[in-house]
Amino acid sequence: MSLQMVSAVSNSSLLQPGFSLLNFDGHVFFFGQKGWPKRSCPTGVFLLDIKQHELKMKPTFFSKDSCYLPPLRYPALCTLRSNAKSDEYQYIIHGGKTPNNDLSDKIYLMSLVSKNSKKMVFRCIEKDLGGDVPEARYGHTINVVHSRGKSMSVIFGGRSYTPLAQRTTEKWNSVVDCLPSVFLVDFEFGCCTSYILPELQDGLSFHVSIARDDTIYILGGHSLQNNTRCPNLYKLKVDLPLGSPAVTCTILPGGISVSSAIVTQIGDTEFVLVGGYHSDNQKRLVCNTIVLEDSKIEIVERASPEWTPDIKHCRIWFGCDMGKGSVLLGIPGVNKQLISDANYFYILRCKGAEEDKEEELTTQICSQTSSEDPGDSTPFEDSEEFCFSAEANSFDIDDTDTYNEDDEDDESETGYWITCSTSCNIDINSWVPFYSTELNKPAMILCSSGAGHWVHAQCMDLSETMLLHLSEANVKYFCNKHVDLNKGLQTPQKVVHLKKQPMKPLRKKKTMKLATSTKKSFLRRLFE
Repeated sequence: MSLQMVSAVSNSSLLQPGFSLLNFDGHVFFFGQKGWPKRSCPTGVFLLDIKQHELKMKPTFFSKDSCYLPPLRYPALCTLRSNAKSDEYQYIIHGGKTPNNDLSDKIYLMSLVSKNSKKMVFRCIEKDLGGDVPEARYGHTINVVHSRGKSMSVIFGGRSYTPLAQRTTEKWNSVVDCLPSVFLVDFEFGCCTSYILPELQDGLSFHVSIARDDTIYILGGHSLQNNTRCPNLYKLKVDLPLGSPAVTCTILPGGISVSSAIVTQIGDTEFVLVGGYHSDNQKRLVCNTIVLEDSKIEIVERASPEWTPDIKHCRIWFGCDMGKGSVLLGIPGVNKQLISDANYFYILRCKGAEEDKEEELTTQICSQTSSEDPGDSTPFEDSEEFCFSAEANSFDIDDTDTYNEDDEDDESETGYWITCSTSCNIDINSWVPFYSTELNKPAMILCSSGAGHWVHAQCMDLSETMLLHLSEANVKYFCNKHVDLNKGLQTPQKVVHLKKQPMKPLRKKKTMKLATSTKKSFLRRLFE
């Protein structure tokens, strides 16, 4: 095992405890930032480009037929294959916390549809489920089992908010362990079935689960009800005959007391367990090798890497499996650099040099990142409040594809989240899309009064049809406050009169002239 330090070249404040990593064809992608995505990367999914001990974050894109995927921290995540030996796969993402600390009960399927040196495109689809749908949760696990030529997903554990009927003012946002039910999810028919097993008495969260064929092994975890990390080791076996599925559970000896550990796969049947916590005040610096063979599991201690003094003495650490036997670890760098919120990142490679091959692994693992959630039971959970950023002069200005959060405006004070009027009710912590054209920011329109100012279309009671018309037409818009004032000050339009051509006078005829001269001569004679 080797430990290598990497420096974050682009702004790394998005890398907070609870993030997830996805591995597609050897490319590692980051998902699960703490805040809402910004303009530089509206998908919230980044490519982690690690070269020459430097870590850069590059934005990715979604296909046009993709659904909206909010950034979710502490979700359950695993790969889904059509069969156990298929080379093509996609990721299942279930549950997790949104930036508003709301819990999600949705399930998504994400696949990589195209890639090149400049652009990575994903397709994300939300699956509709029926039956015993699992409640919204986080800190749980999901795995896929294969039996008799069929596949199903298995969801277990996690935490959720206290039911509304049991909440009090003092503990309104308190969390509890989810019931220890086992959920089978059939993606082909979109149905869920829950099972209550007598061997599973207490709820667990931030545990580790490893699946192989029709068997899942559940290791460790933390119970909020008892505030314990029992050395649990459960074996779930799922049989998928033509009729109803059968789920059995067996309690095995030889478990480990640990929570928030990370598991990475180094061989077809071999795994490495690293990180996590023994107790509320003690990190777990010991590593273990886990071997699955002939429906048996063997857990033995292995030589740990040479942990740096910074890792040994820090209170918390966090990270995630990168795939291919590597783990990304992070520790807060308080008082280590000039920037108090700077952080250190390490890559732990669990394979030897001769074993580090580009091979496709078929066994699935699911483990939560090495830091639990703030506001729960352990002091380590405060790690979520650390904010990580890179050194001030460590940005590569020539790399136009690198994400740099410093280029963004602070939209919490300006831009989309302003108080546009006295009746404005748009709040960054509670806003949800109102128009079909909205994704993660409210629609705004420019009021042409004076120097101009922006207002929220929803606060102006604009219909979606009118909003689209105003965005396409070249007309000025005035908000509800200035529309009457604009009408009063508006100069009446000048009436354009039609210019009439003067009529030409009629020419007198010679006969008229003769008649007039004859009349004058008659009158002259009369008066003589």
